[in-house]
Amino acid sequence: MPVLQPIPYGATARRLEWSFLPPRLRELVGQRLGSPVAEATSCRAGFTPGLASVVTCEDGSTHFLKAASVKAQREFAAAYAEEARRLALMPVGVPAPRLQWWHHDEDWVVLAVEHVPGVPAARPWDLDDLDRALDALEDCAHLLTPAPRGLAPAAFADEMAGAVSAWARVRPDLPGLAEHADEAARLAASHVEVTGGDTVVHTDLRDDNVLLGPHGEVWLCDWAYPARGAAWVDTVELLLGPRGDGVDVDALLAGRALTRDVPADHVDRLLALMAGFYLRARDHPVPPTSPWLRAHQDRCAQVAWGWLAERRGWVGGDADLRDLGAVGTA
Repeated sequence: MPVLQPIPYGATARRLEWSFLPPRLRELVGQRLGSPVAEATSCRAGFTPGLASVVTCEDGSTHFLKAASVKAQREFAAAYAEEARRLALMPVGVPAPRLQWWHHDEDWVVLAVEHVPGVPAARPWDLDDLDRALDALEDCAHLLTPAPRGLAPAAFADEMAGAVSAWARVRPDLPGLAEHADEAARLAASHVEVTGGDTVVHTDLRDDNVLLGPHGEVWLCDWAYPARGAAWVDTVELLLGPRGDGVDVDALLAGRALTRDVPADHVDRLLALMAGFYLRARDHPVPPTSPWLRAHQDRCAQVAWGWLAERRGWVGGDADLRDLGAVGTA
């Protein structure tokens, strides 16, 4: 099995800094916030290059700011614009930071979100922290079913169509992969039969998109890619990180409200979809603005495949694939 390099989660992003924004944009931000920005601290977690900073204004107020250049960072500017539109439609009570305002012109997308007193979940995952995060997903499912109009127009199956075709181009270098790739590809293709639904699901949940507050609060961040799907999808996706940290996630699936009645085969179809996505994505060129992205995807590929292969009985066990807790910390 390939040896994974240590990944400095919490310091994986090379981001646009506040001081590099054009003066007229910095002035506009100060006007919209009601006071000039006095200090900006960049968020180093994540894998995107856009500005993501906690800004403190001269009046003492604190906000979370995102910005991306439409011309130089087109993909990320479009994602920030989509996130702003979705946050504006988010029902009250959903555990997500609230949108304050956003700006979009021919050159820049900027959005300001309330600054919440949370920090990303520590790695390896703590079981109490994980329970809090899974509770938040259950709250989300309750509040986002049926899907509020306009919040998630695309179906999960449509959003994930590329992950199905990815199986045609994966590199079979993991235990059992060469022997069972065709079966896994069929499982992934059949996910459309079981992952549909009318719940808004986040679809991009990992530890750095979960903020934990000092008094039990949980916030789910980065709502750029929500879709309409089965309420249990996000729970399985979030458990990929804990699985890699050695947590018995199958026991959690059996006990949580969103997943305990989901047939095992349905979970396997989603895991096959996730495995195909990561197995293919890890082999793309490393983007200069995100030097840790492919290493992260390689880790996720090994964990997703190991989890699926163990559940299906394709390998005798995947202790090597699960023993990644120390690898993911920095």
